[in-house]
Order: sequence, then C-alpha cells, then structure tokens
Amino acid sequence: MPAVSKGDGMRGLAVFISDIRNCKSKEAEIKRINKELANIRSKFKGDKALDGYSKKKYVCKLLFIFLLGHDIDFGHMEAVNLLSSNKYTEKQIGYLFISVLVNSNSDLIRLINNAIKNDLSSRNPTFMNLALHCIANVGSREMAEAFATDIPRILVAGDTMDSVKQSAALCLLRLNKTSPDLVSMGEWTSRVVHLLNDQHLGVVTAATSLISRLAQKSPDDFKTSVSLAVARLSRIVTSASIDLQDYTYYFVAAPWLSVKLLRLLQCYPPPEDAALRSRLTECLETILNKAQEPPKSKKVQHSNAKNAVLFEAISLIIHHDSEPTLLVRACNQLGQFLQHRETNLRYLALESMCTLASSEFSHEAVKTHIDTVINALKTERDVSVRQRAVDLLYAMCDRSNAKQIVAEMLSYLENADYSIREEIVLKVAILAEKYAVDYTWYVDTILNLIRMAGDHVSEEVWYRVIQIVINRDDVQGYAAKTVFEALQAPACHENLVKVGGYILGEFGNLIAGDPRSSPLVQFNLLHSKFHLCSVPTRALLLSAYIKFINLFPEVKGTIQEVLRSDSQLRNADVELQQRAVEYLRLSCIATTDILATVLEEMPPFPERESSILAKLKKKKGPGNVPGINDTKRNVNGATEHNNGENGGGGGDTDATASSPSVTMAPLANRPRPAHSIPIMLSAGTLNLAHPFNDLLNLNSPPATTGGSSLLVDVFSDVTPEPVSAFASNPDPGVSDESFSRFVCKNNGVLYEDQLLQIGLKSEYRQNLGRMYVFFGNKTSSQFVGFSSSVTSQDALKAQVNVHAKAVDPVIEGGAQVQQILNIECVSEFSDAPLLDIHFRYGGAPQSISVKLPVMLNKFFQPTEMTSQDFFQRWKQLGLPQQEVQKIFQSKHPMDIEVTKAKILGFGVALLEGVDPNPANFVGAGVIHSKTSQVGCLLRLEPNTQAQMYRLTLRTSRDTVSQRLCDLLSDQF
Repeated sequence: MPAVSKGDGMRGLAVFISDIRNCKSKEAEIKRINKELANIRSKFKGDKALDGYSKKKYVCKLLFIFLLGHDIDFGHMEAVNLLSSNKYTEKQIGYLFISVLVNSNSDLIRLINNAIKNDLSSRNPTFMNLALHCIANVGSREMAEAFATDIPRILVAGDTMDSVKQSAALCLLRLNKTSPDLVSMGEWTSRVVHLLNDQHLGVVTAATSLISRLAQKSPDDFKTSVSLAVARLSRIVTSASIDLQDYTYYFVAAPWLSVKLLRLLQCYPPPEDAALRSRLTECLETILNKAQEPPKSKKVQHSNAKNAVLFEAISLIIHHDSEPTLLVRACNQLGQFLQHRETNLRYLALESMCTLASSEFSHEAVKTHIDTVINALKTERDVSVRQRAVDLLYAMCDRSNAKQIVAEMLSYLENADYSIREEIVLKVAILAEKYAVDYTWYVDTILNLIRMAGDHVSEEVWYRVIQIVINRDDVQGYAAKTVFEALQAPACHENLVKVGGYILGEFGNLIAGDPRSSPLVQFNLLHSKFHLCSVPTRALLLSAYIKFINLFPEVKGTIQEVLRSDSQLRNADVELQQRAVEYLRLSCIATTDILATVLEEMPPFPERESSILAKLKKKKGPGNVPGINDTKRNVNGATEHNNGENGGGGGDTDATASSPSVTMAPLANRPRPAHSIPIMLSAGTLNLAHPFNDLLNLNSPPATTGGSSLLVDVFSDVTPEPVSAFASNPDPGVSDESFSRFVCKNNGVLYEDQLLQIGLKSEYRQNLGRMYVFFGNKTSSQFVGFSSSVTSQDALKAQVNVHAKAVDPVIEGGAQVQQILNIECVSEFSDAPLLDIHFRYGGAPQSISVKLPVMLNKFFQPTEMTSQDFFQRWKQLGLPQQEVQKIFQSKHPMDIEVTKAKILGFGVALLEGVDPNPANFVGAGVIHSKTSQVGCLLRLEPNTQAQMYRLTLRTSRDTVSQRLCDLLSDQF
C-alpha cells in the first residue's frame, strides 16, 4: 500500500470528530452535524474547483456522519469523482463511501462500473484491489453482469499479482452468492482448479473458498480438484511449522487453509483411485496423531487452531463413512473431549459423536462412552451441552442398552429444562417402542412419562400407546391393571385419564374378576376424575361409559343415571350434550346384540407410519436430529443399528409389533379426542362424520416403520435451475457405485447427485424382506411427475419378487417421500433389480436408474453351532463342487473388530472358539428362499504379514457358494 503523506491527515476531519465527542447532549451533536452538513453542501455547490484533498475530506466527514446514524442524501457524485483520482488515499475514500452508502440500485452504478473497469484494466495492483473490494462489497446484479467475465480472466492470468488473485477469487465468491446464474467459470474451470497448486498460500486459501462454493453447485465440473486438494493437504499436514512460517498460527501450519481443503473434500465421495485414497487416509491419520501430541503452546489460540483442523478432519471421516479404522479412532479422540474442561469442546464432541453413532463401523465404539455421556447429562451446567448429551444417548441406543438409556432419560426428565422436555418425551417414547422386547416395560415407561411430564406429552404419544395395546393381545390385561392402579393416585394428569378411559373402556373386563377392580369400582374411579377434566377428555370418558354398558351390564343403571343428569343432557358444550343424549338413547333402545355389535372391541390398527418421529423432527428443526450422514446436512433419527431387527420389537413382524400411526375406522364404539365430529344417531345406527380427525398427524411427512427413520429432511440450498449435465443427458445409465457398500449393511445413502438423494433402510426375515426407499429433493423447487418403479431381467423375475408401493408424484423443495418395497426370495439368484426414477425438474425431464442392493446374503438366517457340529457338517459338504475358495489381497487395514462386524453384517453367525487357530473367523447360516433352504459354512483366514485373506465357503449348491464368495471377498 502506498505511503500516506502528512497532508493526508485531514486535520479538518479530526477537529470535527473532536467537536462531536465533546458535545454534552444529543441536541448539541445534531446542531453541530447540521452546521457541518450545511458547510459541506455549500462547498460542493459553490466551489466548482475543489481539489482532491478537499473532496476527500468532505466525503470522509459525510461517511462519519452516516456511521453516527444520520441520513446522507448528497455527496455521492463527489465520491464517484474521487474514483478517477490517481492518488491512492483519494481513490480509497471514494471506494469506501460507495461501498457503504451507494445502493445497489443507484443511478450511479454505471458511472461507478466505468471507473472500476478503468482500474481493473490499469494493471496497477493497488487500484485493482480497491476495485475488486468495491465489487464484492456492493455485490449488485449490475456489477455481476458487467464483470462476471473480466474477473475470472484476472484470476487466472499469469502476470496477475498474488494479492490481486486473492481479491479476485473472493470477489467471485461474493458474486456467486448474490447472482449465481451470472457467474460461471466455463472455459476457466480447469485453470481455476489449478490455483490449488499455486505457490502462494494466500491465493490457495482464497481459491479453495471459491472452488468449494462452485463444487456444491456443479460437482462434476470441479471433480479434478479432489486430487489437488489431497496433495496440498498432504504437504501441509506433513510439513513442520517452520516450513510455512508466514502461514503458521501458534505452531499450527495453515489451519484456515487446512479446514477449507477438508470442507472441499466433503463435497465429494471417497476417491476411487487407490493411491489417492491411501494418501488422503494418511493425511487424516496424521491429523489424528497430531491431536494426541502434547501441545506446543499453552495459549488458547494454539488449541483452537489445532482442534478446528481436527474436527473438520473428523467431519470428513464421517462423511466418507468408508474407513472403519479411522471412524473408530475418531470416536476415541472425541471421547477424550467429553470430559474436557472447555465447554465448547465438550459440545462439539457430543455433536460429532451423534453422527458417528449411526455408522455401523463406529456405533460400538460410541457405546463405550455411555457412562461418560450419562454423567454429563447429570452434572453438566450448560443446558446446550446437556441437550447434546440427550441427542447422543438417543443416537447410541440399541437393544443392548435401551432400558438403561430410557431409565436415565426418565430420571433426567424430572430436572430437565422446560425448553427441551417435550423433545425428551418424544425420544423416550420412540426408544421405548422401538426397542421394547417386553411390552409391559413399554407400557410402564409411557405411563411414567405421562406421570412425570404430562404437560409435555403430546397427543401422538398417548395415541401411540393405545395403538400398541390394542394391537397386542399379550399386553392388554397388564395395561388395564397398570392404568387402573395409576388412576388411583389423588392427582392424575389429564393425559393419564385419557389413556385410562380408553384402555379400561376396551379391556376393563380383563381385570373385572378382581373385587378390587370390579366394574363399579372402575366406573367410579373414572367418574371421580370427570369433573376435573377438560371438555375433550370428558367426551372421551362418556364414550368409555357407553363401552362399559356393553362390557358390564350390571353397571348399566348407574351409568344411565350419569348420562341422564342435567349436567350432561343440558351441558353448555354441544359435543358433550350430544354424546350424552345419543349414548343414553342407544343404551335404552338397543338390544344386547345390537350393543355388542355397535360397541364391539376395537379391531387391530392397520400398518402405517408412526408420527412421533415426524413430530420430533419438526420440533428439532432442519438438520438437528442426530442420525447418519449429518455431515451432508441430512437428518436421521433413531437409526436402527442392528441389522434385521424390527423396530417394533420382539422380532414380531406382525403389524401389531411396529405398526406406526393409523386412523381409526369409523365405528361408534370408540372414545374420541376433542376435535372429532359429534356422533349422529339415525335409524338405530351410529355414524361418525369424521372419527379421530388426522389421528397421529397423518398429514405430516411419513417416518419409517417402528419409529425409526433413515434419511433426509433438509438439504443445503441449491439454486432452482435445471442442471445442464442432466438436461443434456436425461438417461445417465445405471448407477451401481454404492451397490457393494450395502453387502454388509442395510441402511445408508444409495445414490446422490445435486438434485436428488436416495437413501435406504432394509430389514429381512427368512425369505422375505422390506425396503424403505427415501427420495430427498435437494433443491428448492418441486419435482413433478415423480415416479419410481422396479425392473428385473426375465430370469431374475422368476427368482425374486419385488412389489413396489406407489410414491407421491410431487416432491416439494427440501422435502422427502418414502416408498416401500416388499421383497420375496423365490430361489437363489445372482443379479439385482433396478430402481428406475423419472421426474421433471425446471421443465427438464430427468431419469435415473440405480441398482438396488438386493443380494443373496440378505436372506441369511444366522445359525449357532458347536465346534463338533461345525466340522461334522464341514466334512459332509466335502464335494469339490460344493466348495469355493478364494485368496485375495486386503484392500483395507486388517482390523479384527471390523472384520467381525462385516461377517456379522453379511448375515451369518460368528462362531467363537470353533477354529483351532484363534486368528481365523468361522461363520454359519442358512439362506432361505421360497423353494429351498441352503446351509452355508464359511472360514476366513487372515495373513497379517502378507496382508492377504483366504476365504473358503461350503454350501450344498455350487452357484450359491460362488455368489457368496464373490460378495464377501469384495468387502475386505
């Protein structure tokens, strides 16, 4: 920057500022400012020959007055005139005034653009920087149109100085944010990407910010940046702090650039090139190793910079979700931060571990920290950290720890902040249902929930417990007994009265044999709560009373007296009055048979999705429900980590086990919430105009069966315009990039581009399977004419039956829809069906074809065997055509725990202590199809020195052996 001469001190400005500061009152300040404004206006109008110094001084005064909060309506032209000056200080003040005071729609924009164009073509680096800064600060569409082609040329020109390149890159970044449709690199793309190789790290830092932004919009155009980013990152993390002395911040080499490079890599999947992938893995391992080293400085700036790089590296590891060793190491590193004295680190560690918990590779590692997380929940002072601890407990929950986590959440609920109580209630309700093996525990949990936090228990929760009880015969008696006991408390929450009225109205007969809970006792207990309840609950209790008349004829007279009372028949509320009149009339004129028919027991609810999880997502807001792929800005709640386990619990595949939310059939025999329409009596029958109106929030976006969800609810903003790559090629071919990743896991992201994300959650039992496919719209515009169908080759159609349910033809921007696929394995197969998707976006047709991960091993049922049984069966399958053996090189680090997880994920039972060599892995299972069952034994022998495996499979069918061998060997 040029030196400032003494004459540039602007003594008049200093005197004016001093006068303002010395003003004793606001009135005095305004008086002084008005005097100065009058003086400046007279100077600008009267003296046409003002020199540059005077213009600069007066423009500076106007700028200062504006910053004090006063409106400035003149002086703009004088500021524009300063842009033509050859003196740096005068030009600087002109650009400063324009950046602050000139509106993007101003009439002066064309004059300003001409001055900027002159400075950009002057090749004076100082003037070019001033002009670029002004463009970035104003950021108007007119400026973007005027300079969108000039700035990229300046950026990639060989003779442009480094400081100008930095400014040009950041200026383009700003214009891309304000007018993305006007800023396109086009022919400059490859040269912009190669700025990552620039020797000046300042240029690289600015270019990385720009490329990251552009790559989010057009990832294919900037795919070559991955290799350059990895190379640059490798040089930074392996260098000593003295090598990058100018860019070392408290002994951390180029932390800002490292973070930006790691974020750029998160725009892409893991590199396909083995060497590049290995180099990236080494970089991430180095960052993790450096985090373990003793700090080189005790200053907070050192730890902040070091941890910033570490957390971004962990985000990249989570994003890739492909290196089990790195995921486990990242989890262990985050575990060390859980007890750190710095609150921010504890918060970030909990937040990152929420995402790690949903990865099949790191879920077990996250669970090892459960005691620390529970302790944080109890002792943490900061409410935001406690909330993250609740999120992490929710994310790490599975069948092995569900009761412990639910108990801890219930314990915390009594002292929890009111702002998060409803969220905790929803999470406890979801976990209790999802992992309930014993449904008596589920009933106890929900009733405790209502007792402790009744005001925060939404309708969805108590609707859901009623559904579960109605759908499960084995728990109905226990539920009736438990609610009856709970209602005996002197003070009951109204939600408990609702549940009690509903359940006793349906199943009170199951406990009526006990004199302590006789029909009259049940009725008196419910009616004792009647006067304390609101109108909706009273309406529900009246419906329970009419059910009692059917269940217990001996209390008919007592109930009719209640219905006949003035408080009911002449009730001011039309709903209560109508119910009382109609129920009384029904009980008087209807025969026993008619009553039994009209008031029969509730039928089981049909299968639908639970809305409790949808409500939780809505409450949390976009991007805040922990689950898989959070690093891609996706929301996933309550992801099932145990493959093949039904979210409904107990391994029962019936709709009663995991039936999500439903609407009640229009029968008159059920208690109804307040918003239901009154019953109309006609010709001895009852009609419900609208039973349970939108019961369990059916109009909300669906979640997956059993309260578990897989995929997306929110996406990063994408400009609503057709993507040229798709518009020009509406049929990009079959995508099978992610196919092999699903061999050993059942959920994850199957396909993703800049428009659409497809996620899966699957569950299999014997020869049947169910796959939930989630289509997420990543743009802000609608997908119309959306259709999704499954196609198979002729041979495969006879081997695998896939029935696809219809999907919503319109997907709103940022929303998702779900499609359910029911799968049946008829006989063994080797090919896979295709999922064909068609829709229109921005007027352009889009077609995507994805290979569905339906493999033969998905129909495994694990088989436990003793050592003797295993080798006896092994010998029986000794024919040459029954055995397939393959020796292959390891593609991933040979980790024992990861190998075990993959074999279990493959579907077989892992048999411990069977093989004489403890280093070997042995498994057994049976593949179920409609026509046959095929037993399978496998043996995996690792050679850690040679980094090789020998895999041997024996089955009764050679085609099955070969197919399973091909699938499993590809995973190591």
